[in-house]
Amino acid sequence: MPRASTKENKNIYQKTRESLKLTREAAAEVLDSISPERIEKIENERSLPHPDEVLIMAEKYRQPTLCNYYCANQCPIGRQYVPEIKPKDLSQIVLEMLASLNSMNRQKERLIEITVDGKITGDELTDFMKIQEELERISITVETLQLWYEKMRAIGEVERR
Repeated sequence: MPRASTKENKNIYQKTRESLKLTREAAAEVLDSISPERIEKIENERSLPHPDEVLIMAEKYRQPTLCNYYCANQCPIGRQYVPEIKPKDLSQIVLEMLASLNSMNRQKERLIEITVDGKITGDELTDFMKIQEELERISITVETLQLWYEKMRAIGEVERR
């Protein structure tokens, strides 16, 4: 019988596999195209997973958060452009979305004033940056909601249309 890992600082791939109570050998059977040796290299960070491997793990482990983690932390392009999304409860996601939308509703007139001439002047830049930050919060909240939905769909809590 395989021993349980006592390694500290396990990466997300190992934590996910172990949360499903799978050995590397059993995980390789579930994942089909990823060998136990390859899983070991990924989990011990001797090799980064390939995007297609992350997609397989995310699907078979029913953990779509693995894709976001990979893109935000391991993909060279994603590290620059993709924020890491932290899973949240639906109620928290909705409240954050409503708060951001309310804030933008109050700021929309200022955004129109700033952008109507197609230029952002020095005295407008501070307000524009604050509005841009709020828009980024909305974007992240939308991504968080999407990730929540994908997770619920993966575990069978919501039906696909």
